[in-house]
Amino acid sequence: MKILGGRFWRPVLAEAVGTLVLVGVVLGASAPAAPSPLQPALAGGLAAAALACCFGHVSGAQANPALTLAGLCARKLDAPRAAAYLLAQGLGALLAAGAFRLVPVGGHAGQALAMELFGTFQLALTIFAAEDRGRREGAGMGGLAVGCSLAAGGLAGPFSGGSLNPARSLGPAIVTGIWDDHWVYWVGPVIGGAVGGLLYDFVLFPRPRGMAERLAILKGEKPAEADSPPEPPGEPLELKTQAL
Repeated sequence: MKILGGRFWRPVLAEAVGTLVLVGVVLGASAPAAPSPLQPALAGGLAAAALACCFGHVSGAQANPALTLAGLCARKLDAPRAAAYLLAQGLGALLAAGAFRLVPVGGHAGQALAMELFGTFQLALTIFAAEDRGRREGAGMGGLAVGCSLAAGGLAGPFSGGSLNPARSLGPAIVTGIWDDHWVYWVGPVIGGAVGGLLYDFVLFPRPRGMAERLAILKGEKPAEADSPPEPPGEPLELKTQAL
């Protein structure tokens, strides 16, 4: 196994991002504004279902050190990969908790902006993974995964209402004439979606596209090699458990 190769580090990054998303969703749903104590559990379950679509074929979408250690004990994972997964999961959880620790400093608008950005980030990742034409595994469950991701983002956004869609916020604002902090519902989703798209296309599932091909796609042209499948994300894993 090549430790420095993309086939090793891409699943590790998937575990870091997956744990960040899972912990962030649960923390957002656990905010004081949440209406029910069951909201964190429901949000976490929906997020886990969406992560299974995004990263299940890459790393097993474990996002849980206990499952990683279980896989190591059952000889489903080797020691270097398990150690890297544990570090990545810890880092992802730390980043999510640290971000939520800093969010209240910005007041209500800052909280809403953070939740809109984060929610749209995880939604974009799920949509790209579900609709990627190069993928064949789990294609029939793509719509369900996107629905789970959208629901998880909504449950995790009590500060903002979980819009995750500028158009969804614009229509009601025009009709009601209420524009308070309306910029939040554009800046947050636009940045979150862009970050999710860049991370997916350039890091998690990179394609060997040159600048000429990317410019052609932006112009609406279809290069001959545009339908080539993405680079295989990593070595197949036997560990299929994806729940918490």
